[in-house]
Amino acid sequence: MTRIVLLSAAIVSLVSCGGSHASATIAPGGSPEAKQWPADDRSLCQGFVHWKTNPQFEVSETAGPGSFKPNIRRVFKVVGERDDRHTVVLCREIDTNLDGIKDVVRTFNDKGEPLHEEADTNYDGKIDDWTNFAEGRVSEEDVDTTLAAGRPNLWKFYVDGQLSRVRRNTHCPSGRPDVWEIYYKNRLERVGSDANCDSHVDRWDRDAQLMAQEEAQSGVEVFDGGAAVRTASGSPAADQSVDGGAGASDAGRRPHRANR
Repeated sequence: MTRIVLLSAAIVSLVSCGGSHASATIAPGGSPEAKQWPADDRSLCQGFVHWKTNPQFEVSETAGPGSFKPNIRRVFKVVGERDDRHTVVLCREIDTNLDGIKDVVRTFNDKGEPLHEEADTNYDGKIDDWTNFAEGRVSEEDVDTTLAAGRPNLWKFYVDGQLSRVRRNTHCPSGRPDVWEIYYKNRLERVGSDANCDSHVDRWDRDAQLMAQEEAQSGVEVFDGGAAVRTASGSPAADQSVDGGAGASDAGRRPHRANR
């Protein structure tokens, strides 16, 4: 569904091949040979919980299958009082391509639910994938599809585990979205585009077949032009959050963290 799944598959593939990581891309300063791994693995957890300078945190280092040295770090904290005291993991980071440089990090709340994840998917030393969670489920994934800009140009939003909206920056130099995609039941329903980069939708294109089905089921005409009309079937006829593209809000999206 999201790149998180792809990353998990990549981790399994790398650690199950018993050393096949030598063919993977190596991050700057890293090495495919465990004996030559750098002393500084560029901890990504450090940017979230500052475990190196805070004695209240406990750290566990383990080696995954296929790794001859620890490539997984977990940072823990004791929470609660008296009989309710227990240890929770606050951050986990992994060196997935076994080059001595951490490339995936995930943070957790006191309940053990994931909060945020960042990943360097092409191992160039720069974060290019940012994922937010809500109640343990993916709520948003931001991606730098250029793998070079260091900032997202693709934003995916999820509701109850299903893709709801997508925003893309395809040509506007401001970096703001210029394409808006609206989904219903994981199916693309309509696409809005901003041709002149004024952050307003200039054109909405709909799925004609889906429109015909909805009109037949509900007997309600779905109007074009960006009007916020909802059919009787419950399918959103317009994305009210986009508001016709004007001042597209990123409310609720976690601010982009600078690459460390």
